[in-house]
Amino acid sequence: DTSGTQTPAASATTESPMAASGPFGAACSTVPASGAGSLDAMAQDPVATAAANTPELSTLVTAVTKADLVDALNTAQGITVFAPTNDAFSALPKPTLDKALGDPKGLLTTVLTYHVVQGQLAPDQLAGSHKTLQGGTLEVSGSGEDFKVNGSSSVVCGNVKTANATVYLIDQVLLPKS
Repeated sequence: DTSGTQTPAASATTESPMAASGPFGAACSTVPASGAGSLDAMAQDPVATAAANTPELSTLVTAVTKADLVDALNTAQGITVFAPTNDAFSALPKPTLDKALGDPKGLLTTVLTYHVVQGQLAPDQLAGSHKTLQGGTLEVSGSGEDFKVNGSSSVVCGNVKTANATVYLIDQVLLPKS
């Protein structure tokens, strides 16, 4: 009987890390279960490296690399990153995205650093106003596993730990008030 060598594929996807102390949100299911981009691997890597291994964040990683912020993010201690997913970048008007990517040391850096706050915020510390590295303020509302940033962007996978940051994946790119 040669069919005994197959492993049922469903067994790897039945568990969901939804405990309050761990990651939460529907988009967490898109994180690889094992390997470089898995939650366990991300906890060992600094934040930009962890993001680089997360398929959902490839556009963000491209932007961070273009803005030359990889080392700054990887060496920062105790930060919280609101990380826009690929869908969040896709939702931006193309001229806006092209303008930002075309100005990596100016507009792109401004937008990206607006997504980072000092301190590793646990979910119970998330609601409220937070000063960003860009200098602006983010307003987070909600509780439990349901949070909005600046009233419109939803946290789709939150409380993801990296070696130096807590990451909240969001479904819209946040633009600082000019």
